[in-house]
Amino acid sequence: MSSSILCCCFLLFITAADGFESYSVDRCEFTSTELKDIEFTRSSYYDKLELFRFSSSSGKFVGYTDYGIKQAEYRNSQTSILESMKAQKETYCQHNIGIWYQNALSKSVEPYVRIHSEAPSSGGHPGMLVCGVYSFYPKTIKVSWLRNGLEITSGVTSTEELPDGDWYYQVHSQLEYTPRSGEKISCRVEHASLKEPLITDWNPSMPESEKNKLAIGASGLILGLILSLAGFIYYKRKARGRILVPTS
Repeated sequence: MSSSILCCCFLLFITAADGFESYSVDRCEFTSTELKDIEFTRSSYYDKLELFRFSSSSGKFVGYTDYGIKQAEYRNSQTSILESMKAQKETYCQHNIGIWYQNALSKSVEPYVRIHSEAPSSGGHPGMLVCGVYSFYPKTIKVSWLRNGLEITSGVTSTEELPDGDWYYQVHSQLEYTPRSGEKISCRVEHASLKEPLITDWNPSMPESEKNKLAIGASGLILGLILSLAGFIYYKRKARGRILVPTS
C-alpha cells in the first residue's frame, strides 16, 4: 500500500434553537490498518465555523475561536475526556478500517503515467516537464517529482484532480526543468490502488513520433539527392555526345 491518505468521516448534527446547526465531524485518516498509520480527529462546528478540534497525533484539544479556546482548555483539564478521545483511534478507527480499507482497494483503479516536455515560452527560461496521471479511482492521489531519488520541492505546480466524466480522474504535475548532465528525473505517484509508489523515469531521448518524422524527412532528402545526382550524370553524358559546330 502506498502512503496515500484515505479518510472516512462521521457527522453528527444538532439544530440549535436559533436555527443554526451545531455538529461534530469524526475523521479517521489512514495509510494502512496499522495503529501507527492511523490518525483520529474530532472537530466541533457551529454555523460552519470550526470551534475546536481533538487530534490523536497531538493528544489534546485545540481551540480556534474565543469560545473554542475555552472549551479546549476545559477538555484538556479533564483526564477522563482526554483518555476517552485517545481511545477512539483504536476502538472506532482501527475497528472499522479493515472494512473501509478493503472496500477502497476492491473498487480502486490503477493510474497510468505519461511524461512529456514543453519548450520554454521565451529565451532564458527553463523548460517544463509535465507528468500526466490518467484513469485512476478513487480521487485521492499524490504526485511528486524526484531528482536522483530525492524529492524535488521547488518549481513544482499541480492541477486539481480532474474528472474524466466516466468515474475516473486525471491530474497533471509540472516541473520547471533545466537539463543537467548525469541526473535522473522521475515522477512518483502514490494511490490507494498501488501496493507501492509508481515511479516513472523521464526519458530525454526524442519521442518515437519525432524519430519517425525525422526518419521520413531524412529519407526524402536522400532520395532528392540521389535523383539530383542521377540527373546531373545523365546531363553530362548527353553533353559528351554532342557535336559542336562552329559558327562564322
